[in-house]
Amino acid sequence: MLYEPGSPECRVLIDCKSQIESMLLSLERISNSEHIRDQLKSVHNQLEGLHALQRKDPT
Repeated sequence: MLYEPGSPECRVLIDCKSQIESMLLSLERISNSEHIRDQLKSVHNQLEGLHALQRKDPT
């Protein structure tokens, strides 16, 4: 899904989330990587929280 960022900070957050999503897809093919995937999902959720804050207050 294409998304037009509202600020340079949003662009960075969107790019970071996209990179994590790519890593998650790649790691699905590697056995015993569940713990790492869980950590990446947690970081992704934290970035999503920052992105939500940035969208509310783009200063």
